[in-house]
Amino acid sequence: MREIRDRHHRSVIRRALLTLVAVVATATIGGTAAHAQSPARGQAESRDGFYWLNEQNKASLIMLAEEHIITKELGGKIARSLTQVIAEGAKPGAARSRDYLEVESDLIKIGGPDVSRLHSGRSRQDLGQTSTRLILREAFLGTYGQFLDARDALLALAEKHPLAILPFYTHGVQAQPTVLGHYLGGYVQAMARSSDRYKQAWARLNLSPLGGAAGGTSSFPVNRKRLAQLLGFDDIIVNSFDAGQIANQDTGVELSTVAASGALTVSMLAADLTIQYADPHPWFQLKEGEQTGISSIMPQKRNPIGLERLHLTTSTVTGEAVTFLIQANNVMSGMGDYKGDQPLQVVRLLGRMYADFSNMLKALVFHPERALEEVNNDYSMTTELADILQRESEVPFRVGHHFASDIVTHGRSHKLKPAEIPYDVAQKLFAEAWKAFGKNDERLPLTEPQFRRALSGENMVESAKPIGGPQRAEVIRMLNAERARLQADREWLTATTRRLEDAAKQRDAGVAALLASR
Repeated sequence: MREIRDRHHRSVIRRALLTLVAVVATATIGGTAAHAQSPARGQAESRDGFYWLNEQNKASLIMLAEEHIITKELGGKIARSLTQVIAEGAKPGAARSRDYLEVESDLIKIGGPDVSRLHSGRSRQDLGQTSTRLILREAFLGTYGQFLDARDALLALAEKHPLAILPFYTHGVQAQPTVLGHYLGGYVQAMARSSDRYKQAWARLNLSPLGGAAGGTSSFPVNRKRLAQLLGFDDIIVNSFDAGQIANQDTGVELSTVAASGALTVSMLAADLTIQYADPHPWFQLKEGEQTGISSIMPQKRNPIGLERLHLTTSTVTGEAVTFLIQANNVMSGMGDYKGDQPLQVVRLLGRMYADFSNMLKALVFHPERALEEVNNDYSMTTELADILQRESEVPFRVGHHFASDIVTHGRSHKLKPAEIPYDVAQKLFAEAWKAFGKNDERLPLTEPQFRRALSGENMVESAKPIGGPQRAEVIRMLNAERARLQADREWLTATTRRLEDAAKQRDAGVAALLASR
């Protein structure tokens, strides 16, 4: 017994410490977000727990009458009491409890103790888990709509100058030239993967725990699938113990994790934009206005506060997601640690992040001439110089690479741009590159115009062949495919929302029919 008691005490202490860490993390991150966010960032608050509790009451009432667990007469009596409780709760300043026992007390005051049979085969456990899912899914769909808007804004920017040349970077150093439609299209495609994850998470979120009672169901013939249908769920969480005591943990973890993944994609693009913003003439620039700020002392400053805000929201989503992982870790089933609203906060913050992203993108201006200048000021196209020598003149790649590297070294040491490399110097360097591999008197097999073209960003982009590259045909094809995927996702959201609205109409119609049965 003593060993069991000690183990229990250790478990209690461990849970207390984890809760303390989570509370501190939440307070710190949440406080930061509150300080930086404006009060209303395009994310409407969802309907409250009182509303969703009574929507469950409507569904339960209809099912109980259909399954003859209660008579139609009693169903009508409960319907009248429930309708009055909902009406009272809608009055300004009225109490709107999400605790079923308080709502039931109000029902009994109106209809007498018989109306408590509404609770047949239920528990506050499955009501609570169902409310959590109903509120979460509403927030999820709102956030998903904001996600689609942000994706649309990014795609529109890519479509505006799809073939404009710009640099991209690896290891923080200019790597190769690409085009805007290819570069931003990569992020659009990453957001399409986020969409897949969100919809997969939705498939598991939109399952009903209702009717599982405290975890072991009941002796009443509750039709759980009918309850799920009436509430717009796609199906039920079959195992009632899982439904009431386990599923909220992994569902919350999944939603938090996919939210953090989506935030990381946005944060990477934000980092790209921020780094190039330090240039005196950035090729991505925010229009002066709500997305920029000025210094109180330095008149030249136009601070990219829209990007700063985006950095903060992406970090806050990730931080709140980690907070839930801490809360949910090492907790025995049935505890309240993982049944709170932390995943809901993550989902709502994600929506706020996508709203910030949309607003920033709408103010973002791309300067094609400046981007091309940046490419032509460096040597990121020398890969294609080596490729041309191999492809058209049978020069071994390593020899061509050696020559191209020597061109870079000479040009940078003499402060020359690629277009300024003297042709006779190129011929000399080519011969020296071959000498390193044991051959003498080799001549550069490119005319001067061919050599100049090989060192242009335009040529490198146009020369791309494999699927998914920056060449014109591929860029247009990929952007069109992403536009079609976006449209399909909008149609999914519309259809999903319509199904939930149809379920709400079914609930109201069912209650109205019972009200009419006197």
